Amino acid sequence: MKFGALDFQDIANGKTLIADPVCELVENAGLSDIYVSAIDASLSDTAQFCEHYKIGLDKSANCEVVEAKRADRVWYAACMILATNRVDINGAVRRCLDARKVSFASVSDATALTGMEYGGITPIGLPGDWPILVDTRVADADKIIIGSGIRGSKLLVAGSLLTELPNAVKLDIAKVPGF
Repeated sequence: MKFGALDFQDIANGKTLIADPVCELVENAGLSDIYVSAIDASLSDTAQFCEHYKIGLDKSANCEVVEAKRADRVWYAACMILATNRVDINGAVRRCLDARKVSFASVSDATALTGMEYGGITPIGLPGDWPILVDTRVADADKIIIGSGIRGSKLLVAGSLLTELPNAVKLDIAKVPGF
């Protein structure tokens, strides 16, 4: 399947192109309609990736790992946001997670906790108790590019698939300009 300048294959035929936690969830949950394509790992960062592979920023979603705190409790969540938007962590995300404070997780925490490479983190295969907040614009996308757990490939999925993941919820988490 062609998308932008990339040729995608069914994930069942490309398991060597994804991180182990992604592979485990795909196999154990019987997920389908997920496609994978190899990319140049040095072009994994969103802006470079989209420009090089002729993918619109509005067709690419980032998975932002956040750390939430309330009293002595600390927990993590993932936010799926279009590359054209910024996530409203101090408003919508904080309220949804019922946290006192929310911040972006450190690179070392995000990679250690997910078992994925920074720049390739994806909601598919995250720890099962993590909330996954999927922005409405991502969930409503017919096809969207997301990480694969490694920097050397990308996944192509229907946005609605992300709302079917364990602990996923669809809501407006994009920062609205002017507010």
